[in-house]
Amino acid sequence: MISTISRPQKDPNSHTVSPIVTGTSVLGVKYADGVMIACDTLCSYGSLARFKDMSRVHKLGDNTIIGAGGEYSDFQQIQEILESRLQRDLNHEDGFTYSPSEHFHLLRTILYNKRNKFNPLWNDLVVGGRKDGKSFLGSVDKIGTAYEEEFVATGFGSYLAIPIIRDRWHADMDEGEARALLEDCLRVLFYRDCRASNSIQLAKSTDDGTFVSDPYEIETNWEIATYTTNQRTDGSSW
Repeated sequence: MISTISRPQKDPNSHTVSPIVTGTSVLGVKYADGVMIACDTLCSYGSLARFKDMSRVHKLGDNTIIGAGGEYSDFQQIQEILESRLQRDLNHEDGFTYSPSEHFHLLRTILYNKRNKFNPLWNDLVVGGRKDGKSFLGSVDKIGTAYEEEFVATGFGSYLAIPIIRDRWHADMDEGEARALLEDCLRVLFYRDCRASNSIQLAKSTDDGTFVSDPYEIETNWEIATYTTNQRTDGSSW
């Protein structure tokens, strides 16, 4: 006899296929003395500029920095994975430390593996650092596509910032030039990307170590937006 008793159905598996709290572009450049990564501090809840002071750059050990766009909770999971691995290695006390390139290739493997299981970590990452006098900069996206370059950008930055960087970047630029270049790119993104903010954070990796700045605001000028004030024929605004 076949039982007609209904059995409770299991909830379907839930994956990050519709990210909710997201960050936008991350930029990175090499310069003469190291690597610099920059992004804003805004995480949007859907289309709402909800969380305005979220750090999307992470210092990993003494020689690696990571910047993330995309789902913030997935970025937190990536931080936990990497910090757990770093702590396990430190417990050996053998003096060995992973290079930025090794962290980069690990992230490529993790993201590609998660994608193949149809359970992606919804992030576009910029990984940079400097070890033994050699600078490294690369990008990994949510499906595990990875590449190394002299300068990289994710999100809208790959459309709006890369042309600016191509025009102004040179291999022997100093730290001040690198910072000014990234600030100018982030200023353009603030003007053009409705998910961007003018509160930004910079991180750098040099032979002296790895540093992450406190958030600060870049200067903006909306007087260029002449369309914000339309004049009636009688001279009044509307």
